Amino acid sequence: MSLLKSSRRTFLRQSAIGAFSFSILPSLRGKVRASDRLRIAHIGLGGMGNAHIRWFANLPEVEIVALCDVDRNRLAETYQRLQKIHPNTKVDTYSDFRHILERKDIDAITCATPDHWHAQIACLAFEAGKDVYGEKPLSYDVYEGRKMLEYCRKYNRIFQMGNQIHAGENFHRVVELIRSGSIGTVNKVHLWKTGGAPNLGNPPPLPVPAALDWDMWLGPAPYTAYIPEKCHGTYRYFLDYSGGVFADFWCHIADIAFWALNPQGLKKISARGKAPDGIADAPEWIEVDYEYEDLDISWRPAPPKNYAGTEKMGIGAVFEGSNGILLCDYDKREIVINGEKLEDLASVAQTLPRSPGHQQNFVNAVKSRIQPESNLEYARQMTLPMHLGLISYRLERGLEWDAANEKFVNDRAANRLLRRKPRKKWDLL
Repeated sequence: MSLLKSSRRTFLRQSAIGAFSFSILPSLRGKVRASDRLRIAHIGLGGMGNAHIRWFANLPEVEIVALCDVDRNRLAETYQRLQKIHPNTKVDTYSDFRHILERKDIDAITCATPDHWHAQIACLAFEAGKDVYGEKPLSYDVYEGRKMLEYCRKYNRIFQMGNQIHAGENFHRVVELIRSGSIGTVNKVHLWKTGGAPNLGNPPPLPVPAALDWDMWLGPAPYTAYIPEKCHGTYRYFLDYSGGVFADFWCHIADIAFWALNPQGLKKISARGKAPDGIADAPEWIEVDYEYEDLDISWRPAPPKNYAGTEKMGIGAVFEGSNGILLCDYDKREIVINGEKLEDLASVAQTLPRSPGHQQNFVNAVKSRIQPESNLEYARQMTLPMHLGLISYRLERGLEWDAANEKFVNDRAANRLLRRKPRKKWDLL
């Protein structure tokens, strides 16, 4: 029986979707023996999907062998871009990712679909014996993240989440500085990202473009008529598919707090926010407060006003310690101890191994079978509070959390939002 199970194979007999092969040889391939190259397929070919292709196409140890997207126009455009990078490559193109998972000659996939598809594709890829480089946010809801971890462990697969900032020198150094105790015991972390869901107006439904498989684009999400604003690019401003700017950027900046401090024992979540005008329903802005055993973490849509230097930072973090503070963004940091501002502390040793690059880290992990830095267990723990913040926002009230059992305390309405049942047709697990 197929790794995708017989019930998942019927689409192959019924589908008219084919694979189109093109043969050529990329200039870098000659540097690494064919038997040593990692054969990768890319699923989801929007802006981030094309970034995946640029990154992986320039790694000598990688051979891109397949592309997949439910929009045939995007598929064709991406294939042309890949040809410009490596004019002599061999690529098969698909509109249904399950064709890729049926192939035994593909080692790994990257997934850059909209958020609501991340978990099912990853789980099915694990089951099919493939490693996964999956975009953030990790999953659509809490249950999906748990399911991904279950499948990853069961099938002994490698996973790297695409929070590329994690690989940078600045984040590594910030972690070393915080863990060294240079600013004392940290009791508060302030996180922020400016911007929010825009007013998309109230456009009417339109006929589905001939090149787009709208039913499959929706997949596990509730069915709705096609409105372009709900699809490419702006899908993330709809709670059926994502969680707005908050869900999009949480892992990029919360990553530094969770990596440095490993917060434990989350107890309370309290969110406030506003939905935008028009059809979008992800937050125009959102504020969230998280209470842990010995730490408070806050999220805001603007930088805190009481820290000099943050006013021009569109995204960032401030660590409040008993002996000082540290503020940072992706590329820079500032430590303030006894009123003195420093960029670094020579007395703090380098203790973390540096990344060879986020994508190279994934390739190395696939070959060594040792999980990469942004592995699934870490990514899930870091992502989970984001989901809880959105639940508090949707219910418009504070919530108590039982961290040991991963459920809200005596709150049926909140617990129901930990999992969304997929549409029956697209419940593939």
